[in-house]
Amino acid sequence: MMKILLVEDDETIAFGISSALTRKGYEIMCCSGIEEGKRLFSAEFELILLDLNLPDGSGYEFCRWVKQRSDTPLIFLTVRDDVADITRGLDMGADDYITKPFHIAVLESRIQAVLRRMSGVRRSGTNLSDIHSSESALSKRYGEECKMNDHMLRCGDIRIDKQKMKVYAGEEETTLTSLEYRLLLMLIENKGCILPRNRILEKLWDTKGNFVNDNTLTVAMKRLREKLHHTPCLTTVRGIGYRMEEKR
Repeated sequence: MMKILLVEDDETIAFGISSALTRKGYEIMCCSGIEEGKRLFSAEFELILLDLNLPDGSGYEFCRWVKQRSDTPLIFLTVRDDVADITRGLDMGADDYITKPFHIAVLESRIQAVLRRMSGVRRSGTNLSDIHSSESALSKRYGEECKMNDHMLRCGDIRIDKQKMKVYAGEEETTLTSLEYRLLLMLIENKGCILPRNRILEKLWDTKGNFVNDNTLTVAMKRLREKLHHTPCLTTVRGIGYRMEEKR
């Protein structure tokens, strides 16, 4: 049974999350503050769910404390949705950041995505510090304004005309869905960086505000590759996510 540490001072929220995840087969240990969380924490926990605003300090403090001792994945659960707060948490090594209120199905989906990614990383032997360095650089890009004057983005023979919202594979214009276009734009704007699956899921919401789940992302990526004629510029980083890069 997968063991999760939930650090949440709101008893109603903690009870709701604990009850729902217990029914799904998880073992949940709850606490309401940083000091109690430090006392309870051990290598037995496979995931931490962490509120940002706690009675005895900030969740950032606990996140930093954990990451100095362990690579246990951690997801922030908070009402704070400012870009600066999100990038700060991700820069510290948090694996996801979910803003309240959220549906329990969304939380479970994000938990599974993070655990799959961590499982893939550990199987492949990838250095976690390298991933976090890449994620840190990526999160800073999200918080900055694009300074490019050229509205045409390129990677290999793939081009995006941002002004006209048109995509070209070689000389051929390619018709993409809204989700596929946003996915490609995100990849090409962060050319050369690894985009973890959970970070992509965090950014790709449909026009009605519905969550794009892990299966939807897999299908969208498959269709995008087909429409781009399986360009070698779009690569899968096994167990982690995707990267758009120039091929020589």
